[in-house]
Amino acid sequence: MFSYRRTPELPTREEALPGRTTPLFSLPPAHTVLGNPLAGPYPAHLEVADFGLGCFWGAERKFWQTPGVWTTLAGYQGGHTENPTYEEVCSGLTGHTEVVRVVFDPSLVSYAALLKLFWESHDPTQGFRQGNDVGTQYRSAVYTHSPAQQTEAESSRTAYQRVLTASGYGDITTAVLPAADRPFWPAEPHHQQYLDKNPAGYCGIGGTGVSCPIGVAQAPGE
Repeated sequence: MFSYRRTPELPTREEALPGRTTPLFSLPPAHTVLGNPLAGPYPAHLEVADFGLGCFWGAERKFWQTPGVWTTLAGYQGGHTENPTYEEVCSGLTGHTEVVRVVFDPSLVSYAALLKLFWESHDPTQGFRQGNDVGTQYRSAVYTHSPAQQTEAESSRTAYQRVLTASGYGDITTAVLPAADRPFWPAEPHHQQYLDKNPAGYCGIGGTGVSCPIGVAQAPGE
């Protein structure tokens, strides 16, 4: 909800804070809403998806309310600092964005459906901000866990760009990148399921109102 840098700018690896080799906290054992474990390893039939769409408090709630989602975690991804703290991420000196890790049952909810929820729950054209939340930690991102996810996420970005352009929006700034070289660092325990613990708490999540053509790799007529 704040950033120490006046003009958001991603740091280089050399500029980034060093972090630490071990976390400063332990995760709670279970999700406060879904009841399943937060940390892996997860059951073999489940898949993992990572989404950055602004403040992770409201974003996490969007996903835990989705049938077929097994657990969700708020965290940090896409930067350089190991085991960062919330304050470090908000300083703009770690390079991370706030993300939600979504563990889901693909027999109950598809990755395409999660992508649709992701695109429609924020404005992916805003760069280093979402609404009044300004900073590199609020940038839009999808971190993929397989070549199939990468292809599907890129196709959905292309499809959504077409409908956004037709509605007068600018270029999507969302990064779609493999998660393999971009570790996910869980956020502090009080950030996990924050809006379940604080129902009247801050939620900066809001979409464009433009529907995403789910599962569409080509525009109509192509």
